[in-house]
Amino acid sequence: MNIDSQTDAFRHVQTAHCENGVTTALLRYHGLDFMTEPLAFGMGSGLFYIQIPFLTVNNGPAISFRTMPGAIFSRTCKSLGVEVTRKKFSSTAAAESFLDKKVQEGVPVGCQVGVFHLAYFPKEYRFHFNAHNLIVYGQEDDRYLVSDPVMEDVTSLSKPELTRVRFAQGPLAPKGHIYFPNKITPITDDIIRKGIIKGIRRNVRDMLRIPGNFAGVDGIRHTSNHIRKWRDKLGLKKASLYLGQIVRMQEEIGTGGGGFRFLYGAFLEEGAAYLQDDRVATISEDFTKAGDMWRASAIKMAGVYKGRLTEQKDFEEIADMLLDIRLVEKEAFQKLSKLNLGK
Repeated sequence: MNIDSQTDAFRHVQTAHCENGVTTALLRYHGLDFMTEPLAFGMGSGLFYIQIPFLTVNNGPAISFRTMPGAIFSRTCKSLGVEVTRKKFSSTAAAESFLDKKVQEGVPVGCQVGVFHLAYFPKEYRFHFNAHNLIVYGQEDDRYLVSDPVMEDVTSLSKPELTRVRFAQGPLAPKGHIYFPNKITPITDDIIRKGIIKGIRRNVRDMLRIPGNFAGVDGIRHTSNHIRKWRDKLGLKKASLYLGQIVRMQEEIGTGGGGFRFLYGAFLEEGAAYLQDDRVATISEDFTKAGDMWRASAIKMAGVYKGRLTEQKDFEEIADMLLDIRLVEKEAFQKLSKLNLGK
């Protein structure tokens, strides 16, 4: 079987993050050739931060550097007036039947899966995370043709392999989740500009004005306060594992914390060209700075996790780094909020 021979219409797109890539590839398949990963991420208001209270993942704090899974695809499509279909299933048989129907119709579809049993993933990247996204775009012999945006090339999965990851158990269980665009009308530059502005405004709201103290820029401070207490409260070993969990969520799941900030900066640069507004491009530099700062904090956290840094002062320094990051991101979003885009 030659899985490199993709269908005539569908083209694999490699991206830094899975949902951005699925969104980009599916929309390009339907003729929206202007779509890029940064545009998908920004129009979908993908940048976020949250430490979810009272929830642990892999025995560590539940932290996310992006918006909830599925929102990027839904928001980007809605901004462009693209109608979509989403389905979840109570049985594997129904999920398989529906997927086979779309494959026979020649319709590429997005699927949410767990990565722990994803056969083509390197073993070191397999852990219990159920919000990974890939595209099934065809079938050859008894295997589904798969385009996973974080992989360099296309691959394939058997029916049992795909069903297993589509029905992975645990937090964010996919339940056979499948989605795809089903109606696209002509997209003008004006529609794209409005989508960019809407994406920016929603991201400003989510990062600056969301209620509570555990999400948005205030969520970064919330985590900082926790880090200061972890060594004394949890003991060095468990506190180190918690920091290791943040590094994993930040650097190994998709583009992670720092990478998402670089991606948002790229979105603002592309958006500035559509909006013909150099002020937007200038603010992109703030997010590049935030990305660098997140990467620096990850290096420091990894030092604790690996046992090289063990003192309370190391936890204090990491907590202070997060406060500095919060300030940069808060000021950047405040700048965006003052631009009065589209007025």
